[in-house]
Amino acid sequence: MSVLVYVEQVDGKFKKSVYEAVSYAKAIADNQNTNLTAVSIGNVADSELNELGKYGASKVLNVNTDQLKQFVNQAYAAVIAEAAKKENADIVVLSNSFSGKGLAPRIAVKLKAGLIDGAVELPVTDGGFSVKKTAFSGKAFAITTLTSANKVIALNPNAFGVKENPVSIAIEAFTPEVKATDLSTIVKEIVRATNKVSLPDAEIVVSGGRGLKGPENWGMVEELADLLGAATACSKPVSDADWRPHSEHVGQTGIAISPNLYIAIGISGAIQHLAGVSSSKVIVVINKDPEAPFFKVADYGIVGDAFEVVPKVIEALKAYKA
Repeated sequence: MSVLVYVEQVDGKFKKSVYEAVSYAKAIADNQNTNLTAVSIGNVADSELNELGKYGASKVLNVNTDQLKQFVNQAYAAVIAEAAKKENADIVVLSNSFSGKGLAPRIAVKLKAGLIDGAVELPVTDGGFSVKKTAFSGKAFAITTLTSANKVIALNPNAFGVKENPVSIAIEAFTPEVKATDLSTIVKEIVRATNKVSLPDAEIVVSGGRGLKGPENWGMVEELADLLGAATACSKPVSDADWRPHSEHVGQTGIAISPNLYIAIGISGAIQHLAGVSSSKVIVVINKDPEAPFFKVADYGIVGDAFEVVPKVIEALKAYKA
């Protein structure tokens, strides 16, 4: 038996979350005393594929066909399942990204496998196979035990970290048959958000709420984010009011994130917002209302006017960098 990891590419490149998934899968493979194979779908250069060896993949199955240049959920799931069968892999790992959330259950059905989505820790294999995962939209954790022979694990971004474990890597062309029924729905074009840093992959996120009073005041949020190398985000009322694009909305009905640092400026912390950000490692809240619910879950809180506090933080960061 072996471990298979799906490595999602974007415009021929791998993001940090991919290397994190490979690092996680390698740790599982080492625990099981077996090897790790990666499967890549799409046009990816050999130089990029070879990078996977730095994190523990000893082989890459490279699927590069015109039919699969754009992401097609059902077709990609079929290819990954076929790769698992080819490699006799009983554990399949992938990132719990937007596409991963759609792929994981399809792969599990095709392999008759148990599924754990939103994994945040390595499996515990003493007397079984149990994994800690997020539950209730990130408001809690659950320990889930899989008893099936095959297993699919979708790892939350920023949950495990990127860990180098260099091995020799071999790249092998893989051309599984793709059924016409799997291509009944075709993605013609993917329009990506223009954020400098992708929200699901961001290690630091600076977010603003209605306390900023209007879109004209977002300059300091963007300046703080630039200084920190962070992504920008917002609460639902802000995106509903068209102050910021909906692609920046984080929360229960927006994007769920788990950065290492989440800075909330002028956000009260309603339960719907907390559901999408509570997996953050460290939460910093800036709000002038000392009774704001967000302070109950914050690691650090500053009670004060954002228009006074944030410029001072920016000034201090500039002085530190200088």
